[in-house]
Amino acid sequence: MTKVMVNGVARDMTVKEQAEYDARQTEYQNNLPSLKLKQIKEIRLQKLMESDYLALSDVVLSDSWKDKRQSWRDIPQNFTTEEQYDLLLARDSDGKLTHTIWEKP
Repeated sequence: MTKVMVNGVARDMTVKEQAEYDARQTEYQNNLPSLKLKQIKEIRLQKLMESDYLALSDVVLSDSWKDKRQSWRDIPQNFTTEEQYDLLLARDSDGKLTHTIWEKP
């Protein structure tokens, strides 16, 4: 049984509380891939916004930047499993994303 704190006292959950807790945990686990993809899309959008100035009409965008921006846009099609999402979201000890797709050219 899972413990719960009530008024500073730890106790075992009731059968009903445990069933509700287990259902929430299952729902969370089932939704985890979509939550990870949402986070990846937010990072991708940030990377694209950070490099938008390079795509202005009066700037010649290098082929390496064109390819990099396209690779960011293609992430949802090219990375489709939860294991791949975990790789995209992996960070080093400084909190920086480690997958090579996030590197600037």
